[in-house]
Amino acid sequence: MSCGSLAVPLDYTDTSSNKKLRLELLKVDAVSSPSKGSILFNFGGPGASGKADLAYFAGMLLGATGGQHDLVTFVPRGTGDTLTFSCYDSTEQRIFASLSNPVLSGNASDTALGRIWADSQVFSQSCYTSQNKTGDFVGTAFAARDMMQIVDALEEDGLLRFWGISYGTVLGATAAAMFPERMDKVILDGVVNPFEYYSNQEVELYKDTDKTFYGFCTGCVANPDKCVLARENITATELEAKVYAFFEDLKYNPIVIPDPIASYVLDYSTVKPLMHRQLYAPQAWPSAAIVLNALMTRDIETIAAIVAELAATPAMLDAEAQFGIKCGDTFGQTSNISDILPIVHARHEASRYVGDTGDIVPMRCAQWKIPAKERYSGDFRVKTKNPMLVIGNTYDPATPLASARNVSETFEGSVLLQQDGYGHSSILQASLCTAKTVRAYFVDGKLPDTDTVCGVDIPLFSGSDGWDAVLEQLAVDEE
Repeated sequence: MSCGSLAVPLDYTDTSSNKKLRLELLKVDAVSSPSKGSILFNFGGPGASGKADLAYFAGMLLGATGGQHDLVTFVPRGTGDTLTFSCYDSTEQRIFASLSNPVLSGNASDTALGRIWADSQVFSQSCYTSQNKTGDFVGTAFAARDMMQIVDALEEDGLLRFWGISYGTVLGATAAAMFPERMDKVILDGVVNPFEYYSNQEVELYKDTDKTFYGFCTGCVANPDKCVLARENITATELEAKVYAFFEDLKYNPIVIPDPIASYVLDYSTVKPLMHRQLYAPQAWPSAAIVLNALMTRDIETIAAIVAELAATPAMLDAEAQFGIKCGDTFGQTSNISDILPIVHARHEASRYVGDTGDIVPMRCAQWKIPAKERYSGDFRVKTKNPMLVIGNTYDPATPLASARNVSETFEGSVLLQQDGYGHSSILQASLCTAKTVRAYFVDGKLPDTDTVCGVDIPLFSGSDGWDAVLEQLAVDEE
């Protein structure tokens, strides 16, 4: 691996300015030499830097892409140390704000939505106060232009090769729409609906969350030796109902964790988002079952240990950067809560498991005061120089298959590959079929047949992502 940096224009809308921003880059060299060019990656967010993800997944990604390309990622503007989007002047101010205005879930009480709306106004104003001079330089359109600057600096063929995951699919779709003639091989994996993203009307994202959670329950009861939630004769439906009942009980009976320094409370609004994230990686589902079981049995000692471990884990997503990028991208700002409530209620209806946990997103974005210098307002119904490969899981808790299908039907010539598995994007549950398809696409430009469905090669509650076996088989196939 090697690190580098690249100076890019700070403001693409001001062609007379010579002010620059320096992007941090990380490159993983191709296995074979000479390299056939570079593939850029964005692993999601918005708000994640991506460098740690590329370092972690490098071996798998080299295997899946064929090892003939260099792999490159960059720290998007607004994240990490690249034009950091921070809404507070100090850590103390940030802590005080979080204590004064704790993030609530919309169904936590009959006054929660009003409080979220008011807190969102406070947050938006704090961000404006801190970021009104540079906050409008972050956003997806500028990030797309940054990617093309990287492509030019690489001095290869002038075309973008890209694999975007989660929010990275918004970035990839935006780049493809802005520069269709400069697209080579582009994969959108774990797809966000870009129409909903830019309009601040994201409802579709929760479409498959409840199905994913039910899959967690079925996998649990089928593997009682690997899932502590499995009880004798309990069915998946009974386990599902038990968890939902536990969530409701937390509204009136939160969990108090005594601590000699500072005791704390785990309630409906803290537990539900935590358990949503637990669905992302099937490899971690046995551990997720341990977490959920400790919560449901109110095992204070185990809960305290889990919370301490989570607190010691560096945040992979800067929440302020997330809102700086996303809310700066969106249209439809309003000062009236009644304008946003239909979207909020639709999100609640979309998922019982998680629909009310992200109400701060549309509410904060609705009251945002720092629109990005450039917000993409065009269409996505374009024809790219080379057709794109769109990948969606059958059961994804954050980016449903419907969004992948929507985007595939939008970009002319693109093909949808359905991976019949669980988790957030294809890379978190290994599939030899998907890996071979990705490799054929990047190496030979070959797209799968329409309606191709790839199975996964690792069962639920195995405690593994299955990639070791898949990479071994790919190596055998090369011999």
